Amino acid sequence: QVQLVESGGGLVQAGGSLRLSCAVSGRIERYAMAWFRQAPGKEREFVAGIAWYGEDTYYGNFVNGRFTITRYNLNSYLQMNSLKPEDTAVYYCAVSARSTTPTVLEVYYDYWGQGTQVTVSS
Repeated sequence: QVQLVESGGGLVQAGGSLRLSCAVSGRIERYAMAWFRQAPGKEREFVAGIAWYGEDTYYGNFVNGRFTITRYNLNSYLQMNSLKPEDTAVYYCAVSARSTTPTVLEVYYDYWGQGTQVTVSS
């Protein structure tokens, strides 16, 4: 059983920073990792992804250099800087066991965390 647990969400003022963590446990080998987010009334969208070897990273168009995804051991981290009110959403960590390269399509991810709330006040 593979489990993902996110942490690090919270309330921050516009312009502030947060660092999200995703802890992966269970039996899984060589997987891509990604972060998605879902704001109220909106569809879930791709935020960032990182390949198994950690050298290739991908970001949603709205990131514009503000976020950085990394991975260490089995876990993933999302450093978010210069946060804006429109970044308010529930952030989800996802793992794809079928590919070592991330994709923006959530259907290709096999395991998901429960989500962590990020709220950015203006």
